[in-house]
Amino acid sequence: MSMGQISSQSSDMTPLVRVIVAGAGSRGENYGHYASIHPERMKVVGVADPRKFARTKMQHQHNIADENIFEDWQSMAEREKFADAVVVSTPDRLHKEPAVAFAKKGYHILLEKPMATTPEDCTAIVEACTQSGVMLSVGHVLRYDPTIHLIKKLIDKGAIGDVVHIQHFEPVGFYHFAHSFVRGNWRNEAESSFALLAKSCHDIDLIHHWAGARRCVKVSSFGSLSHFRKEDKPPEAADRCVDCPIEAECSYSARKIYLDRVKRGQTGWPVSVICPNSYPDIESVTEALKTGPYGRCVYECDNDVCTNQVVNMEFEGGVTAAFSMVAFTEKICDRQTTIYGSKGEMRYGGHDVSVFDFLTQRWNVHHPHPDALKHYGMGGHGGADYHLIKAFISAVANNDPSLIRSGPEETLQSHLLVFDAERSRVESRVVYCGENDSDTADERNNIR
Repeated sequence: MSMGQISSQSSDMTPLVRVIVAGAGSRGENYGHYASIHPERMKVVGVADPRKFARTKMQHQHNIADENIFEDWQSMAEREKFADAVVVSTPDRLHKEPAVAFAKKGYHILLEKPMATTPEDCTAIVEACTQSGVMLSVGHVLRYDPTIHLIKKLIDKGAIGDVVHIQHFEPVGFYHFAHSFVRGNWRNEAESSFALLAKSCHDIDLIHHWAGARRCVKVSSFGSLSHFRKEDKPPEAADRCVDCPIEAECSYSARKIYLDRVKRGQTGWPVSVICPNSYPDIESVTEALKTGPYGRCVYECDNDVCTNQVVNMEFEGGVTAAFSMVAFTEKICDRQTTIYGSKGEMRYGGHDVSVFDFLTQRWNVHHPHPDALKHYGMGGHGGADYHLIKAFISAVANNDPSLIRSGPEETLQSHLLVFDAERSRVESRVVYCGENDSDTADERNNIR
């Protein structure tokens, strides 16, 4: 049984993992759904959230006892340990304190990405988990996507020889960006974090993972906020879409993104996010658009995060990588990747991995095993949400941290790379990874 585990066991002698949830938003609720699919493996036994509707909803979903319902994570952490693991899915800027507190209590931790919003806080979380002897899994769900996982397997098998260059692109999607990064929770750096951390730490983590054991030695980045600015607002536009005379002509209309979906019976994401105190229907969504942040004109918001950004990286041994993130795309998060090697070229477009062999001059298409694609209704991130929580629960049940693909040390390194990239963008210079402000030019050259 895992370290400090207090769970009962199911009939097949596999430990039932008891989990508490700090933050009952969409991510916390989503991970909790695994307990409904596999009640013999996981049970949600406690929840903390300041919003009564959110915590009550999760209480009803999992039949949680009244004494295990909390208005804040602090009250839950003060209790004597009553579960094996905790899902920390609080807002980005509120990750460090609960993660450290629960680690010190002996809980294994599934921490939603990003780890935290400063390098110091990320480091503190890893140190707390290491010192407390608990497992840490960070919500880099793409590491668990069966097809993306196949990329790493093929690289390690030598399918394209030595990796020379990685080209990776994330199309955020025009209405996804308007929802999350113009009107939504991640629109403002002071309230959450910068876009590269909030949205694309997934992607930098993948590039870091594909590069293998090589350390990134230097990075440069460029990016800016385009279009979603007050100066781009049409003169006739109103401050809210429900009052706007030209709403029908706007691609980012809140009526189109939310209200039209509800009228078609679609109440999942993104509609499910905008009504924090009720289930979404025509009346509640209409009220949210009249009074809440998601009904605002996209040209009248307090957003300041980048809509487009590029990151260039050089790893040890001369391996290079280039990443691009763009808001203004038809496709939503359908990543595109090409990896160039000494013996071949690899392409990924969402459903399979194609490898061109320089020797045979032929393409071979690779698919993950069909069993790996099963997600039992947890289809978020292409089913990767299911595979992440499955791996975490299995790791806790079997006391086997090797089952976690997004563990503390490598995830910390990829997060530090994200911070270095943003530093490059803000300071308009190449950043040598791991440098200190006191480094001289000669010392930076020696890093190479």
